[in-house]
Amino acid sequence: MTAARGNVSAVATSRTGALLSATGLVKSFGPTPALRGADFSIRAGEIVAVMGPSGSGKSTLLHCVAGILHADSGSVTYAGRELGAMSDRERSELRRKEFGFVFQFGQLIPELTCRQNVSMPLRLDGLSRKAAELVADQWLERLDVAAVGRQLPGQVSGGQAQRVAVARALIGGPSVIFADEPTGALDSLQGEKVMGLLTRAVRETGASLVLVTHESRVAAYSDREVIVRDGLTSESVRDR
Repeated sequence: MTAARGNVSAVATSRTGALLSATGLVKSFGPTPALRGADFSIRAGEIVAVMGPSGSGKSTLLHCVAGILHADSGSVTYAGRELGAMSDRERSELRRKEFGFVFQFGQLIPELTCRQNVSMPLRLDGLSRKAAELVADQWLERLDVAAVGRQLPGQVSGGQAQRVAVARALIGGPSVIFADEPTGALDSLQGEKVMGLLTRAVRETGASLVLVTHESRVAAYSDREVIVRDGLTSESVRDR
């Protein structure tokens, strides 16, 4: 099974304490400000919940920190590298090789089986279909959805589909997982199962997890919380 790339950030993390950090992020969509000087940081192996009401800017913060969106100003640094200094191709490669993503509705490819969806990151890295699908089978079993491997996403439940999406996010051994409202489309029972499996897998692989949520029961799985309100961030540290 593919292991997390914990060595990628070893030098940068030892100097700054943070694997991924953002400072003074400003982002507007037309005349509407989404971020107004937001800060963020996460250490290797840490789980950080980004909380706030709808429209507060938390998803925009995630997209900027993950290099999906360009901030209008401010800086984002990953493992000592400034994302703003990278080319589009370099940022795309970073997202493919070092970052994993879990979205609210999974965003699985409907024409592919669950097994094929999970194996896709390894196929894009050049692994053979057979080898990639063998690793995918291991991750499906680990996420308790081995039985749905040959089914299409439309043939499985929402909770099963989201666990398939988690397996796809983890299979390439990313250093950072970004999960944007990963339980938002699930009932409480399925949500708890997804969060339990996701956080356990992250702890076991040593990856970091950026968890965007507005639910306190989901944020309770994190080590600490960053609160976003009106495009600004503040921190709430909890004793574990």
